[in-house]
Amino acid sequence: MDSPPENEPGFDLGTPEPAAAQASYRVLARKYRPQRFEDLIGQEAMVRTLSNAFDTGRIAQAYMFTGVRGVGKTTTARILARALNYEIPGEVDRPTIHLDRLGRHCQSIMEGRHVDVMEIDAASHTGIDDVRQITDGAHYAPVSARYKVYIVDEVHMLSEKAWNAFLKTLEEPPAHVKFMFATTEIRKVPVTVLSRCQRFDLRRVDADVLVRHLAGICDKERVEIEPDALSLIARAGEGSVRDSLSMLDQAIAHGAGRVEAAEVRRMLGLADRARVIDLFEHLMRGDLAAAMGELKSQYHDGADPEIILTELAEFVHFVTRVKVVPAAADDVSFSETERSRGRDFAEKLSHRVLARAWQMLVKGIEEVGRSPRPFASADMALVRIAHAADLPTPDEALRMLADGSGAVGGSAAARVTTGGNGGGATAQAMAVAGGAPRLASVARPEGAPIAMRAPEPAARHLVVAGFTELLKLCADRRDVRLKQQLESDVHLVHCEDGRLDIRPTRNAAPTLAGDLQKKLSEWTGRRWIVTISSAEGEPTVRQRLADEQEARERGVLAHPAVQAVLAKFPGAEVVAVRPLAGEGLDAPAPAAAGTSDDPGADDDGNWEPVDPWDDDF
Repeated sequence: MDSPPENEPGFDLGTPEPAAAQASYRVLARKYRPQRFEDLIGQEAMVRTLSNAFDTGRIAQAYMFTGVRGVGKTTTARILARALNYEIPGEVDRPTIHLDRLGRHCQSIMEGRHVDVMEIDAASHTGIDDVRQITDGAHYAPVSARYKVYIVDEVHMLSEKAWNAFLKTLEEPPAHVKFMFATTEIRKVPVTVLSRCQRFDLRRVDADVLVRHLAGICDKERVEIEPDALSLIARAGEGSVRDSLSMLDQAIAHGAGRVEAAEVRRMLGLADRARVIDLFEHLMRGDLAAAMGELKSQYHDGADPEIILTELAEFVHFVTRVKVVPAAADDVSFSETERSRGRDFAEKLSHRVLARAWQMLVKGIEEVGRSPRPFASADMALVRIAHAADLPTPDEALRMLADGSGAVGGSAAARVTTGGNGGGATAQAMAVAGGAPRLASVARPEGAPIAMRAPEPAARHLVVAGFTELLKLCADRRDVRLKQQLESDVHLVHCEDGRLDIRPTRNAAPTLAGDLQKKLSEWTGRRWIVTISSAEGEPTVRQRLADEQEARERGVLAHPAVQAVLAKFPGAEVVAVRPLAGEGLDAPAPAAAGTSDDPGADDDGNWEPVDPWDDDF
């Protein structure tokens, strides 16, 4: 067995396969595939659970391993099968997790060629007949091992009928059978199956753990690699050990034995992180010309615009994390340049500026991915971000409107230093009153005054003299809900400009007074006082309109002409009575004349009672 790398006690890289298996070149992901539980990295919780289960004899009949690609699901199943069938004649004859030496069945199990340990790819064996072969074969005893083990990979691909055929055997398997399932889509596995298995969620491997793991393998392979290159590969692997090893294998071949960060970045199509940070600094300073020039330069060097924005968003996220948790700047998966400059930006940028940049970048990445012209879309995204960098935050804008000065209160502009590629680049920062500073543009000549837009004259307060004007204001603001509440659920006690006394009905919303006060203050530009009164008040608008309509209908029915018409035509009835234009609180505006040829219709085409004995009738 190979010993752990120096200066890393207790950190095992996995045991390379024997020389006989390496007659032809084997990729690193297979060559350094874990052979024991101790070789698994980043899965301490699962290893501890299985260790305790074996020590106490509480070995389950079925296991479900889930996680993203390349974190060790199938490898864990093989190691578990090896532990179940571990046997050294005359020494060990029981299941154990202590696999320090090769046992009788170990080599063939780890190579996937043991007759009693069957690996099945559910992606190509999805039908009920394939499952029946498993359930029928499970009744037969193992040939040479202690247990017959079925390892089913990508188990979520099984059909519904196949799962149904599996359930009974899975719930009550023979004593000599163990099932192990691996899947990347745990949500597609029926809950009836999950309830019959012990589930283990294999987590993504942390980037710093991957960096140490890859560095140890490079030492074993005698490959010279830059630390920044290791960080790039570990981050690009996104927690997958297999993906990281595949990229490392490719980088070693690309660099012919020496792996440099620049070559890895070019191989993976990544943007230069230092140049990405420079681009971020240009944006936060509002220097749009420099930002667009940097984007164009990176694009001409072969960087994908979408990847540039993605790297930019990742750095914004890193700066935000450092601002919230300063210890995040010690993450070894980031280069020293990223960590030092990230600390500087975290001190100078506020949470609101970073959050706004993140939101705009996420939107920009989505647009670039859909656009037929990615570079132009990325350019426009930078324009929005740089423009937003000079905009005041909402509280600043309110303060500017309140004092009418058009300037943000607080301390004057202060000089700050930000880390660059080769040293310190000086920029300006504008101190935000009551908050963290924001980087400001340096395009203005030294000593030149800051050009600011003249404040617009303050809007005149809107006067609302009575309740009718208040209803009209709600209609003008298109707040139909509030208008209906005022008409149906309010007894008016007193109304004047800036004050409203009401008695709500039983059906009124509990927050009506507060909502009314807030909206009136917002609409009129002055403070309103809305109070709840115990006085009787006036009838509601709806009730008053209903009373008016009822009185109108009684008057029409009592009209001699209408009574004569009803007497002339037995069975006739008055269907509706509508007010003439200009009558009633909500009467509509008059329409154009001549809209009806009916001699009994008004100018709106509505029927009016007429005298049947009139000469014009």
